[in-house]
Amino acid sequence: MDVHFPSPSMEGRKPMIAINGLKFTYPGIDGHPPPGSTPLIDDFSLTLNSGDRCLLVGSNGAGKTTILKILGGKHMVEPHMVRVLGRSAFHDTSLTASGDLCYLGGEWRRDVAFAGFDVAIQMDISAEKMIFGVAGVDTQRRAELIKVLDVDLSWRLHKVSDGQRRRVQICMGLLKTFKVLLLDEITVDLDVLARADLLNFLRKDCQERGATIIYATHIFDGLEDWPSHIVYVAHGKLQLMMPMDKVKEISSLSLMRTVETWLRKERDEERMRRKERKACGLPEFEKRMEESRVAGDPARAAVRVVNNGWAAGRLHSTVAGEENFVLSSNRVLRQ
Repeated sequence: MDVHFPSPSMEGRKPMIAINGLKFTYPGIDGHPPPGSTPLIDDFSLTLNSGDRCLLVGSNGAGKTTILKILGGKHMVEPHMVRVLGRSAFHDTSLTASGDLCYLGGEWRRDVAFAGFDVAIQMDISAEKMIFGVAGVDTQRRAELIKVLDVDLSWRLHKVSDGQRRRVQICMGLLKTFKVLLLDEITVDLDVLARADLLNFLRKDCQERGATIIYATHIFDGLEDWPSHIVYVAHGKLQLMMPMDKVKEISSLSLMRTVETWLRKERDEERMRRKERKACGLPEFEKRMEESRVAGDPARAAVRVVNNGWAAGRLHSTVAGEENFVLSSNRVLRQ
């Protein structure tokens, strides 16, 4: 998995995304990575040009969402590590404010403390009011998106299905013309027809306007001819970056079977490493873990402080061994 094909240079195209030696670890309560923590993303470099449609693949936990969020300016890294349109993804807020950089991912959901978590956005409002409430958009593009996603403007968000709600979310997210689009499993709720029409719309945006798209997904139906490049990530590191025509040259399998082969090899190698660690060093590993628990390991302590004993919307502690408690003003009321 160490083969790396650089993106082919084409006359008239310019770099839209440049990642140079990206290293990232989620910070602790003080804003710095906990001492001794292992980077989630390490030595990651990637360049994409205008018009590129990049398919980002990898197993669960490989770091795909984190990479997309960093590119979307949602996590702070050194300015030279991530450049979008030649600017720092995090520090230059005009990228997202202008709509040049667009990130679409996750569910349209919210957490309500002590009431519920992962609650869908389902207020009593029409799709028309939400879509037409976005100012500064091209009316022709809006009409095309409504048609492509087959959105019924009379839909009330508290009465529609997850797929219908997702269509409204995508429509609103794509109303403004973007230069770089980041998609994180955004089509998971769409039916086959809506997904195909949306992918055709996005392909046209890249071909006609020179936009660049990174699309992370585990659903490969209908994607054989959609991406221009495929990027495979494992353990937070770039394993392979290859033009799609090269993938077809070296593999006679379908896209899904090709990716499945990579992931199975990765899984088998990881199982072998775990087996070797268990056979050779488990007693010593357990001893070190016990010593760190007794001594108070800084990394474990930082996680405990950040966690704070609560998860949003849950009425029970998430810290092992702790009793439930409710913070009220400056008092602790034990339950």
